[in-house]
Amino acid sequence: MKFTLVSMTSITYAMKAKKLLNARGIYCEIEKTDKNSGSGCGYSIRAKEPPQRLTALLDELSIPYKSVSQVQREKRL
Repeated sequence: MKFTLVSMTSITYAMKAKKLLNARGIYCEIEKTDKNSGSGCGYSIRAKEPPQRLTALLDELSIPYKSVSQVQREKRL
């Protein structure tokens, strides 16, 4: 399953982004960012949405972020 990860600038902005995106019908979760990524505060927003849609909404909501990437993960049972 393909996910978009958005590295956030702070845990506060990650929590705000999750709340506002969920309110707009976009399911997302906060997850700890891999230590090797070297970007952001250590937390990311994970969603199934395309990167362009997520970043456009974050920009519209004035929520800063550091970087965006797509990852392939196996579905958890």
